[in-house]
Amino acid sequence: MRETREISRRTGLTAAAAALFTGAAAAPSRAAAAPARSGGAGPRRALQRGVDAILATGASGVLAEVQDAHGRTAARAGVADRDAAGKEPVPWDAYYRIGSDTKTFTATVVLQLVGEGKLKLTDTVERWLPGAIRGHGNDGRRITVTNLLRQTSGLNDYLTAESGDFTPDAYRRNRFRSQSPKEQLAAALDRPPRWLPDADDPAGERRWEYSNTNYVVAGMLIEEVTGHPWAQEVHERIIEPLGLRATFTPGTSPYVPRPTATGYTYFPGQTGPTETSLGFGGGADGCLISTTHDHGVFLRALLGGRLLRPAQLAAMRTTVPVRDWIPADGVRYGMGIAWRPVAGREDGIWFHGGTSLGCVSEAGVTPDGATAVTSAAFTLRLDDAEANERQARATLRMVDAALRPHSG
Repeated sequence: MRETREISRRTGLTAAAAALFTGAAAAPSRAAAAPARSGGAGPRRALQRGVDAILATGASGVLAEVQDAHGRTAARAGVADRDAAGKEPVPWDAYYRIGSDTKTFTATVVLQLVGEGKLKLTDTVERWLPGAIRGHGNDGRRITVTNLLRQTSGLNDYLTAESGDFTPDAYRRNRFRSQSPKEQLAAALDRPPRWLPDADDPAGERRWEYSNTNYVVAGMLIEEVTGHPWAQEVHERIIEPLGLRATFTPGTSPYVPRPTATGYTYFPGQTGPTETSLGFGGGADGCLISTTHDHGVFLRALLGGRLLRPAQLAAMRTTVPVRDWIPADGVRYGMGIAWRPVAGREDGIWFHGGTSLGCVSEAGVTPDGATAVTSAAFTLRLDDAEANERQARATLRMVDAALRPHSG
C-alpha cells in the first residue's frame, strides 16, 4: 500500500501495517508556562510565521522552539484539542512522540560503545546475534553495524512486511497491541532482503533504503553487548547526564502524559480526521517521548561534541546519498542523523525527523551544535499525498529559516 510505504520512511511506528502507531507512558505532570525568550523580535516573528504556515496546511496544532547558548524562543499555533469546547492552545511544554528521531539516540549509544572498544563498526550482526538474521536469503554474516546505522543493510522494513487494513477501525483494534523486537525482526525476515551488502561497498554508497528494522536490530545489539535493556542504556548514557527530565522510554504503555495535544490522523477514504493519541511505540527504532526543549538540548549536546568522542562523531557524520526520503534535494544519511543543504549556510544542517499516527516531529541543528530548532505538528495526513507534502515542505522551510544566519 502506497500510504504505508510513504510513512514508513520517516516513522518509528510499530505493529501490523494495518495499524501503525507510536506509543507513550504516564509521567509527572508539569505546569504549563511560556518559555524564556531570546534573540529579539525578528527571530520570534520569523518562527511564528513558520509555525503559522504549518498550521495553514491543515495541522490542528503546532509547537516549535529555537534554542542556543543565550536562551530559547518558542512559537505555537492551533489548538490542543479541536473537539474541545474551550479550544485551548497547544501547551508550551507539551509531551509528544518523537518517532524516528529516537534513532539518533540509539545510534549515539552504539557509537559510544564503539568509542569504549566494546563494539566495532565492522562487526557483523552474526558476531553478536548468531542466527538472528537468517532465512529467505537474509544473512547476518553480510550485515555490519555500519550497515545498520547507515540504513544500507538491505533488510526489509518490518512495518511494510505485513499487509493489513489501514483504517480507523484497524487502528482502534490494535492501538494497545505491542510487539517485541524479535517479532518485528521476524516480520522483516519473512521475505527476501532488498539486497545483500557488498564487500566492495562497505560504506553503502551504491544502495540505501530506509528501514526501521535496522534500528530494531541496533537495539538488540546494544542489549547483547551491554547486558542491559536498551532503555536503561539510553537513560544512563544520554537522558540522565543531560538532565532531560521530560524525555523517557514508554515501554508498552499506549499513553502520552499531560500536558500534551491531541493527535489526529487523516486515513485514506475518510472524510475527516481520527483521533490517534493512543498506541504502542516500539523501541529503539522510534518509541521516545520528549518535548521541544529536551529534544533541542540533546541535539545541541550531540553536535557540540558532548556525547561522542571525535572519531565517533566523525563516523556519525560520514554520509551516503539518499533519494526519495523527504521533499528536499541533496540529502545525505549518516548514522542515525542526516544532512541537507540550506540556502545561506555553506555547512548545511543536520536533522532526522520522526512520524507517528497523530504527530510529526521535525528538527534541525547547526553543525557546531550552537543552535537547534525542534517542532511537533499534531496532525498526520495519510489520505492525500499532496497535503502531506505541503505540511512537510512548510515544516522544512520553518526549520531552515530558523537555522539560517540572520533569518527573520
